[in-house]
Amino acid sequence: MIKKVLIANRGEIACRVIRACRELGIQSVAVFSEADRESLHVKIADQAVCVGAGSNTDSYLNLANILMACQISGAEAVHPGYGYFSERANFAVALESLGIKFIGPPTDAIEAMGDKASAKKAAIASGCPVVPGSDGSVPNETDALGVAEEIGYPVLLKAVAGGGGRGIRRVNGPDELAGLWKTAQAEAQASFGSGEILLEKCVVEPRHVEIQVIGDSYGNMVHLGERECSIQNLRHQKIVEEAPYAALPEDVRQRMGEAAVRVALSVGYHNAGTVEFLVDSNNDFYFLEMNTRLQVEHPVTEEVTGIDLVHLMLRIASGERLPLTQSDVKLSGHAIEARITAQDPDKDFAPSTGCITGWRAPGGRGVRMETHCYAGYSVSPFYDPMLAKLIVRGRDRAEAVSKLQTALHEFEVSGVATNIPFLRRLVASNGYVAGEFNTAFVPKFLEGTLD
Repeated sequence: MIKKVLIANRGEIACRVIRACRELGIQSVAVFSEADRESLHVKIADQAVCVGAGSNTDSYLNLANILMACQISGAEAVHPGYGYFSERANFAVALESLGIKFIGPPTDAIEAMGDKASAKKAAIASGCPVVPGSDGSVPNETDALGVAEEIGYPVLLKAVAGGGGRGIRRVNGPDELAGLWKTAQAEAQASFGSGEILLEKCVVEPRHVEIQVIGDSYGNMVHLGERECSIQNLRHQKIVEEAPYAALPEDVRQRMGEAAVRVALSVGYHNAGTVEFLVDSNNDFYFLEMNTRLQVEHPVTEEVTGIDLVHLMLRIASGERLPLTQSDVKLSGHAIEARITAQDPDKDFAPSTGCITGWRAPGGRGVRMETHCYAGYSVSPFYDPMLAKLIVRGRDRAEAVSKLQTALHEFEVSGVATNIPFLRRLVASNGYVAGEFNTAFVPKFLEGTLD
């Protein structure tokens, strides 16, 4: 077993990994910026190393400083969490050059799935259904018009190197394409360092459903069921996620899980990853992308399977075999996660910063919290506004929804504005309670156009 792990991340995910390390008898090393000196992940780790000033580029994305922290601390391995270096092959390569394990997939798999064009080719080669569109990146606007004409509008322009819901533009007709092409290219270049764009048919108002996979380096791979992630904000970022997708027919669930495993095995994948799909109104599913890391919403899978994903990641990185087969995976109950953010719903969800003067977290049976915050903690303007993840579990979806409503009612944060009031309204809405939603739900909810 690995003896010492550096967590190359911050906030609630750093706390999550640190706790898993402690449970397995592994020493943990936190990294922090000057602005994060008082964050909970720094306080609970066995060791902590400052990696720079407040901004991400000076600290959590400063490759040289993170590598130096690994060497100073004597860490044998690095868990990247999500975001930051979690899907950057150059980071894994740099660690390997220092003899340090990267707790994640092989470099080749990161590269294959980090590029949307090559990921789509891998999906096709594995026999997984894909959305009709360009074979790879589209070289210019003229060619984009040709592809769009062939597959029909509406279409999506997507950054090849994109992720996290960024770099996406919907085009409803040829008159929109020229302007949106330039906008998408510029955004892709600024966000990901590559202006390459691919074009796909827009599946109108689909469900966003993803499959959790995990495998070892000996060729063993299983899926742990699906997560329903259609409740997304206007920037295609997830807000509320649940497991399983209660209305998914069992035969579709099985075929989607098998497809996800085939996609992962086709690129030599091991450790934890997620294959994402769009599901239309006929329950036909299409490959969207693969995230080669742990997902923000992984706790809902843990709650319905009883499997600790971070424990498995650490064990697999230590050279152990996957301790389960597909027949061992059983789904029980229903779990929902709500992301709690420091954003003001009354000001178009603008980030809110300052000192948290009060923090009353919910509790009770079936309620789980993942957070790095507490009363007295200062929310910095430098980072993602997520404060916590609230996870509830019930015997079925109806009970889980009721628990979520109760927990959100109890949850009180003062000193900074949060999205809690918005979430209370959202999860009490008729459409959400009935499970009748798709990726267009939140925009319509905000517009007040739902029945």
